[in-house]
Amino acid sequence: MGHASLLDCPLCQTEGGLLLWQGPQFRVIDASDPAYPGFTRVVWTAHVVEMTDLSAPEQTALMRAVFLVESVQRKILQPHKINLAALGNVVPHLHWHIIPRWEDDLHFPAPVWAAAPQRDAPAHAALDAHKVAIASRLPAYHLALQQALG
Repeated sequence: MGHASLLDCPLCQTEGGLLLWQGPQFRVIDASDPAYPGFTRVVWTAHVVEMTDLSAPEQTALMRAVFLVESVQRKILQPHKINLAALGNVVPHLHWHIIPRWEDDLHFPAPVWAAAPQRDAPAHAALDAHKVAIASRLPAYHLALQQALG
């Protein structure tokens, strides 16, 4: 099975979103997903595909970053649930999705990649208002992440 080369890999060629923090091993980005404010990714810098491509200390460093992002999301954004995912089916470059979820979000309780259920106009209006409220907390969230990551 072939994997994308560094030249074809969007996470090697671009930051992959709004860069919040960059270290030597990984970076933290805001995915800037309008449907999911606060959707954050931790992207391993080197082009590797799976967690087992990393040494044990590298695995620990990456997961500590994922857990730190989750912790800051819980504190600042206060979602109902947080989804953690490392799929890499579309972009085979090691990265973790940290996705704050709310009971009224577009796909809840299904994964964000599932087909969205039908909603009536009042439900859409309420969801839009909630997204605006969440988005207002994003600057504080970004700052808290940057401070926590050093």
